Amino acid sequence: MLTNIALRSVLRASGCIFRESSAVCSALSAAPWNVTATQVSGPNVRCGSFALKPPARHYARAAKKSVTASRSHLSDLTPTMLKLDYAAVPLAQTTDDIVKRLISLELASHKEKLQLKMEQLISKVQRNENDRSSEEVRVAILTARIRNFQDHLQIHPKDKANKRRMLMAIDKRKKILKKLRLVRYDAFEKVCEQLSITYTFPPEYSRRVTRRWLAKKAFCLKVFKEVQKQKAEERRKMRKTQDTTDATITNAQ
Repeated sequence: MLTNIALRSVLRASGCIFRESSAVCSALSAAPWNVTATQVSGPNVRCGSFALKPPARHYARAAKKSVTASRSHLSDLTPTMLKLDYAAVPLAQTTDDIVKRLISLELASHKEKLQLKMEQLISKVQRNENDRSSEEVRVAILTARIRNFQDHLQIHPKDKANKRRMLMAIDKRKKILKKLRLVRYDAFEKVCEQLSITYTFPPEYSRRVTRRWLAKKAFCLKVFKEVQKQKAEERRKMRKTQDTTDATITNAQ
């Protein structure tokens, strides 16, 4: 008895489900263009006992642009050049081809190439052979480092740490060039010409004039003038007392 009742209830429920599903399908097939964008693109739409999920939006993704690195400042170093440690050794010029290849820049690291490039820039601007601490040499070292950072940031533009180091080196080089331009202008021109540096003047300081800033400036000027008056009065009193003391001393003598 109980088994028959359970079977009848299951059949009734399945019949309702089939009727609802057929009604939904017929409604969608009869009016396919009546579904608005808000009904489809919104949350799940209830149709009887079923939930219609919104259609997936497949947006076209932009193609990734290949990073084209510019010409490196180390590209003028030929691979057949010897490393910095072996350039002054006479035996390195007459050795075997395999050994010469091992000590050449073909198998050198980036650090060794950068050191050789730095020495080349130093030799262009140094005052004498033993000069390693003048302003010209410091500018050459900073120039090599800055160009190395620029080549690195062409490939890795999101490297914030190296970008910060590059900007700090640029500011330091600007300070040295500014001092060199004021003290020794001929050396300044030589450094800029030999290292291919374009010196740009710093922008003039400009500030937006506001009413608050004008009031503050007028108040500061007023205070400054009052302080100057007080100091002048004190100096006048001290001068007067000094004159009186000198007069008393002369009278006593």
